[in-house]
Formats: sequence, structure tokens, C-alpha cells
Amino acid sequence: MKIALMDSGIGLLAATAAVRRLRPDADLVLSLDPDGMPWGPRTPEDLTRRALAVAEAAAAHRPDALIIGCNTATVHALPTLRARLEPGIPVIGTVPAIKPAAAGGGPVAIWATPATTGSAYQRGLIEAFADGVRVTEVPCWGLAEAVEHADETAIDAAVAAAARLTPDDVTTVVLGCTHYELVAERIRTSVQQPAAAPLVLHGSAGAVAAQALRRLGEQPAPEAPADGTLTVLLSGRESGRLPATALHYAEGQLLPPVGSVADHR
Repeated sequence: MKIALMDSGIGLLAATAAVRRLRPDADLVLSLDPDGMPWGPRTPEDLTRRALAVAEAAAAHRPDALIIGCNTATVHALPTLRARLEPGIPVIGTVPAIKPAAAGGGPVAIWATPATTGSAYQRGLIEAFADGVRVTEVPCWGLAEAVEHADETAIDAAVAAAARLTPDDVTTVVLGCTHYELVAERIRTSVQQPAAAPLVLHGSAGAVAAQALRRLGEQPAPEAPADGTLTVLLSGRESGRLPATALHYAEGQLLPPVGSVADHR
């Protein structure tokens, strides 16, 4: 089984690690776009063109499924990618986990990029799945970029700024950008109030990985041999390694060396 994941940068690591945990025997193809990142400030049309190029580079490696490991790309490019690649290659998008978060009753905060915060897409999810729950949309200025570059000082500053915009009484935080899942515990610490119940965080990586297996008719097999290979594409070019910043995070450290077949359990 071969599963491809795409994003402009290392935000796809969270879903990649989730796939790796569920199926350590799966071959992985990671298709990134360092030449075009960040995608967030681009127009929807330009972003879709970049995403399509990255997806087609992954598709050339004949994966069984493709995961869009990016909320913004899912918003703008999912219909185009599905029209181009399906039914031959199932395409799985990444949607903020608003529905399960709201099921807990709230209050809920959604941490997302400034481009996604207040967007018609996110507002539609809130209206559809969080009716009657108090939801605060929190724009996280510079956080995805700081995570991408593994800039500890900038991460701390961006997390602190977003925490100041988050009401003290929230019980749940939705991580509405895949980059944020790489610093989830830092976010938890910044928002957690001393006398409050433990804060609940909702990311998308686990659900996306499980959905990819379902689309393929496969079952989780976490005890399978960890012999899956790793291929990395950077703006369509096959690379001998992941971006150095990927190894700054536990999710990146979980992956095998590029091109290897090895047991990393």
C-alpha cells in the first residue's frame, strides 16, 4: 500500500505520522512545495494551480490514495484535485475538527490562520456543526510560518498572542491548521487555566489517516512490520531528505530515512 500526502510545507507531518502509526508497512510519498510556499497568502486560483502541480507530482508515483495535509488547500483545491485524480486515486481532504469539538458542548475556540478565520468556509462549518455552542474564532498570526521554520522564539510569541485572544472559559480548542498539531502541547499549556478542567484539543490528523484507510478498504495494523519506504518530493523534484526543520518535531523523527526500508519501532 502506498499513500501520498501533500502540503506546501511540513504541516503534512501530523497526518503522515498518523498514517505511519496506523500502517507502519505503508510506503509514503510526501509532496511539498518549497518553491511556492506559503500557500495561504495566494489567491484561490494561484493556490489551486500550485496544489495541482504538487498533487500531480505525487500521482506520478502511483499512490493508492492522496491526502491533502493542509486545511487551506482543502478549502480551495479539493474539488479540482478530485476532478483530476479520482476515481483512480482517492483524494482525502483535511477539515477542521469542529463537529467533534462542538459535541462536547463548548465553549470552543478555533485556532486557524488569518486567511481561514472568518472565512465563509469556516463559518459554514460552525453553522452546520456547532449550532448552540459558543465558538470563538482565533486568528493565529505567524504561527504556521514559525512552525514551518522551527523558530522557537517566533512560535512562543505567536502562541502567546493567540492565547490572549482566546476566552479564559473555553473547554476545547480546535487546531484548524495542520502546522499547529506539531506544537499542540505548547498550545495546550498556553490556554489551560490553572483551576479549570483539562483542556481538550481537537486536531484532524488521526481522522484523516483513518479516512484514507477506509477509502482504500484497509484496516489499521499498527503491529505490522515497520518496513514502509519514504519518498520526498520538493516542488516536484525527488529529494534525498526531508526539510531539516521536519526533524525538529517528534512527527518528523518518527519517519524512516528517505528511500529506506527499515524497522524504526
